[in-house]
Amino acid sequence: MSRIIHAGDTPAKRRRQLERSCAEALRTLAAKPALASGVWDAEAKDLAAFLAYSLRGIGETIEGSAQAWDDRNYWKKAEKLRADWIWTSHTADDLEEALLAADWRGATDLLVTLVPRFAHVNIGRELRDADWWAGAYRALQKRAAKAA
Repeated sequence: MSRIIHAGDTPAKRRRQLERSCAEALRTLAAKPALASGVWDAEAKDLAAFLAYSLRGIGETIEGSAQAWDDRNYWKKAEKLRADWIWTSHTADDLEEALLAADWRGATDLLVTLVPRFAHVNIGRELRDADWWAGAYRALQKRAAKAA
């Protein structure tokens, strides 16, 4: 009997896609020299909000992957996975807070800390255009207004 290969949508596959999205968004933000001086245009705000949503999405995939390892009694591997990715939800919260408070210096500092986290992602060419992140900042503001 041959081995069963799951080619469908898995948490690991979604995480890799979100990692690539984050790496592409960071690359696009790095191409904006005005951010270093604290000048954020609408696209930069959308990209940063898109990053926050993507980081939150990565954090949501971790438990599914860890549960798969737990089911196979690889609890050390599951705990290592959780520990390695715990930063995503915290960073997403911090980035959202900085964006909603218009703390552009704090948001820039957070973006700089994300660069080494996604340095391992190779981007030969960009696959995502502005349609991916357009309106993300507005959606973030609406979500915050609903929560308040």
